Amino acid sequence: MTLQEKTLLDLLAGADEQPALVAPDKPSLTYAQLKGNITALAATLNGYGLGRGDRIAIAMPNSPELIIAFFAAAMCGTAAPLNPKYKQDEFAFYYEDTQAKALITFPGTLEAAHAALLPGMAVISAVSDEAGSVSFRLESGGAEARPVELAQSEDVAMILHTSGTTSRPKRVPIRHRNMAASARNIIGTYNLSEADTALCVMPLFHIHGIIASMLSTLASGGTLVCPNGFNAMEFWGIVDKFKPTWYSAVPTMHQMLLARAERNLEVIKANPFRFIRSSSAPLPPIIMERIEALFGAPVLESYGMTEATHQMASNPLPPAPHKGGSVGYGFGVEIGIMDEAGNLLPNGTIGEIVVKGANVVDGYENNPDANAAAFVKGWFRTGDQGLIDADGYLSLTGRIKELINRGGEKISPLEIDDILLRHPAVAEALAFAVPHKTLGEEVHAAVVLKGEASESELRAYCQTLLAEFKVPRKIYFVSEIPRGATGKLQRINMAKLLNITGD
Repeated sequence: MTLQEKTLLDLLAGADEQPALVAPDKPSLTYAQLKGNITALAATLNGYGLGRGDRIAIAMPNSPELIIAFFAAAMCGTAAPLNPKYKQDEFAFYYEDTQAKALITFPGTLEAAHAALLPGMAVISAVSDEAGSVSFRLESGGAEARPVELAQSEDVAMILHTSGTTSRPKRVPIRHRNMAASARNIIGTYNLSEADTALCVMPLFHIHGIIASMLSTLASGGTLVCPNGFNAMEFWGIVDKFKPTWYSAVPTMHQMLLARAERNLEVIKANPFRFIRSSSAPLPPIIMERIEALFGAPVLESYGMTEATHQMASNPLPPAPHKGGSVGYGFGVEIGIMDEAGNLLPNGTIGEIVVKGANVVDGYENNPDANAAAFVKGWFRTGDQGLIDADGYLSLTGRIKELINRGGEKISPLEIDDILLRHPAVAEALAFAVPHKTLGEEVHAAVVLKGEASESELRAYCQTLLAEFKVPRKIYFVSEIPRGATGKLQRINMAKLLNITGD
């Protein structure tokens, strides 16, 4: 069977007796149990009148039950995983936008998800038994049973949305073949195998968790540890119990673990990771340096997007060099730099990052204007700015929409973040643009302190390391930096969130 012919069920590569899913205080499931459970549940969904092409919303916290429900939904129709913390209006938007035919959730949970149901939507409860096997129960709705039929590789396995920070979220239909290609790329990047155990701390309604943590592990025949979410207080206890060989997370999570590392040194020393992966937001080089020093494992920053079924580039495993401030190079993905006119630029030139590969989706759903702008000459335009160095490593200079345009000078906020984070009193930092009546935009920054420092001291520190026009004109001290549901910093919205009107 070729890659183009594989479905998610075909990707489950572990030996029958190999543990596939484990979780704190729950029975482990082997690959044979997992595959059998998924096949049976897909048939159950057919019996409820659901089938290929139908969107099946799933709103559950991270758990083995969620993973099994996701695979079953994707093998029956199209899985539409949603953040279980959404409010009623948010659930209503995503149900309507995806034309969801059903909702799967734990019984007696998520009142907001039920209150937002569309007319005719089926409600399905997921229940697990003492052996860890999941069964579905139709609570309401449903239609005439359909013949038992599993999805094909060309079918849309899941529907996700772009983050929509500055515009309406766009629907991204991801086919089984896209997911198979991305899993293959990630497995090759990190030499994943049945000997690996991955700890899943990313939410499984987000492309990072679904592909990098979940699917790549199961497609390599390894074991996936799936607690009910990320908890920095519980993380090291889980590591000590399950002995994972790697985990993937956003920089926010890495920083939270770093803050608690000193009190967990014995566990860290006794349970070394083979590598640590970072993605979904830029990792400040100083944070990478500190994690490697304390955890004794290579920290490999990668670069992904929903439209590319997650990974587009990654730093490689040792002995190849991994570079702080770089996201590495493409594994199974072509990467280029393009100017505004659609011309590819030589290495060393800053421009828009573009990618192509079997993992990249065919286009947004029912959005010809967005497709015309984003898909150019066979390349997908990421909306990120960066450059490729002489060794072929890609560095991001920021989201094009997040660059600060101060009087015509294009400033990367990532550079300012990293400088501020190197100050011993700064725990977190975020540079952002504020409107300015003559310059267009001015540089401001927000910081969370872990020691004593004044605004004038931090500005003077920046002046020793940054060109004058890059130094934040104002620095705000905050108790926390606002983040989205997946840990992404809210840079574009920061001025609005702090009620800053500009100069």
